[in-house]
Amino acid sequence: MAEVQTEIEIEIPSYFLCPITLDIMRDPVTVSTGITYDRDSIEKWLFTQQNTTCPATKQHLHTLDLTPNITLRRLIQSWCTLHAVQRLPTPKPPLTRPHLLRLLSSAAQSQSLQSLKSAAAESHTNRRIMAAAGAPEFLASLIATSSPAAEDALSILCALQLPESSLKPLSTPNFIESLTLILQIGSYESRSYAINLLRSITEIADPSLLTALKPQFFTEISQFLKSDDITRKERKLALKTLTSVCVWGRNRVKAVEAGVVVAAIDLMLETSEKRMCEMLMAVVEVLCQCAEGRAELVGHAAGLAVVSKKILRVSGAASEKGVRILQAVSRHSATAAVVAEMMQSGVVGKLCLVVQVDCGVKIKERAMEILKAHARAWRNSPCLPYHFISSYPS
Repeated sequence: MAEVQTEIEIEIPSYFLCPITLDIMRDPVTVSTGITYDRDSIEKWLFTQQNTTCPATKQHLHTLDLTPNITLRRLIQSWCTLHAVQRLPTPKPPLTRPHLLRLLSSAAQSQSLQSLKSAAAESHTNRRIMAAAGAPEFLASLIATSSPAAEDALSILCALQLPESSLKPLSTPNFIESLTLILQIGSYESRSYAINLLRSITEIADPSLLTALKPQFFTEISQFLKSDDITRKERKLALKTLTSVCVWGRNRVKAVEAGVVVAAIDLMLETSEKRMCEMLMAVVEVLCQCAEGRAELVGHAAGLAVVSKKILRVSGAASEKGVRILQAVSRHSATAAVVAEMMQSGVVGKLCLVVQVDCGVKIKERAMEILKAHARAWRNSPCLPYHFISSYPS
């Protein structure tokens, strides 16, 4: 007789589920309204998303203290044992301030750093306690002194997921220089952590700090972009960092001199990913607001052609940025040679196409402005496809 296999569904009691995620609770805690949640979920709601209400009742929480629901945790563990489900381990209690201070005092030892790293990974509560007790500043000092513990300190600092208020004290020239040095000589993991922190710091740093960035900063970011051993996520972090700091005029020149425009164009030639193309176009657009950036673009053999190619092929945002780049070149850098190259590389044909298709009023207006500005050189050119002549703006 053939064996018949049946699949038994085990129903999980609703009071074992977290009201936020509807997943089984691992560390149930109760908020001041009396509702029980999984610790990880409610900590994200309260401390990462900065909410002050109970997700279930929408009542304001007078205190953000979380009380462990030991009775419910034992019920869940008993239920797991009864139904042959892997028993959930008893969660470790949150890190206490005295214990944290002892770990920081002996942080030069590898074992203490590993304990700090484990504590940061365990819960949001531990990360909050570490941030409030001065751990970020202490870890930053280890990184700045290039001590043997610098790499571990860097990984812990990233694991803390610091809010803006805790990142602000780290926004100093010395710390940025330390992270820049790690981009140059650090290991793969260290460079990944460094670009992550640089991205976060440049978002909240004072303008006086950003305008005083040294050329070495842009050189290392440019070299990082060109690296073959980084992930797309890390490359995007580098592009976001450049976009943040290059809103300041003097930084644009530093970035251009560091080779950022050339690096961005080379990457555009290699990628077709939507978000990556948009970010690369955004960086080139910002840098083309200075004469040096436009000179690098038109001086690159594929500069104008690749910008034109991405228009209408990637997204509306990329198309808008591409037309803005061409508009900047048309207004300020349109020498006879550049105007001729724009025709030969297909830029004019793409602009005529932009005028014809449904891609937004502003983009059409910019395209028409470029076409009208050089109509004498382009309208009667044999390089302009015949079917575009009828749509050429008069």
